[in-house]
Amino acid sequence: MTAAIELRHVSFHFDDATPALTDVSLVVTAGERVALVGPNGAGKTTLLLHLAGILPERDGGGHGEGEVVLFGQTIQVGADDLARRHVGLLFQDPDDQLFCPTVGDDVGFGPQQLGLKGDALRRCVAEALAQVGLAGFERRLPHRLSGGEKKRVALAGLLAYGPRILAFDEPTSGLDPRSRRQLMTVLNALPATQVFATHDLALAAEMCPRTIVLDAGVIVADGPTKALLRDDASMKAHGLERPTLDLPARLLDDHTRGEAR
Repeated sequence: MTAAIELRHVSFHFDDATPALTDVSLVVTAGERVALVGPNGAGKTTLLLHLAGILPERDGGGHGEGEVVLFGQTIQVGADDLARRHVGLLFQDPDDQLFCPTVGDDVGFGPQQLGLKGDALRRCVAEALAQVGLAGFERRLPHRLSGGEKKRVALAGLLAYGPRILAFDEPTSGLDPRSRRQLMTVLNALPATQVFATHDLALAAEMCPRTIVLDAGVIVADGPTKALLRDDASMKAHGLERPTLDLPARLLDDHTRGEAR
């Protein structure tokens, strides 16, 4: 299997010497869906920012060691074009990601920077919005959308320029059940490699066969999601709790049957 992501002994601490990641090594294969879970401050977002080439900062903010490799190519600090082209990062708050006057402008921003224009750009925007179930939203105003619609517009903006890796920072945070289901339906249909930093363990159970547990910047567990979520002692030791709803329990059983087939 082709490795989409490789982290090789990645460590990072901020300028105040607070450690965020410590000797993190992992491999994610192309097309894999992986959940990244852990308590607040575990380093989940910091890891995603490394994938996207945002950390370490080119001006020297913070200090990092190790390598981030995407499809066999190492990201160079200060030369993050590779990361921008390969990785689409969906922020936790879509208002941090939507900055143009209209939905169409926002979705078209990425491909426009890559040189797309005219009818080709309009088709690209329309196709990306259709992928997320928001066909015809080009002239809508982002600030008048619901939270779920904003998330999907931000996702469409990523899909429009075709990243091979999608990284999600708490993608279901703040969504009502219907908006959550709409987003997850879209994500289930995408072929890209996907990494979810999330506290939503039901999402991990439903979407991700594999889960990585981070605590205090260290990988403390990495394995099949169903097995990790059933390990109550380990979950509690790292500030997590197994979902108590019937749905996740059923999903865990479904994973078991799927692996047996």
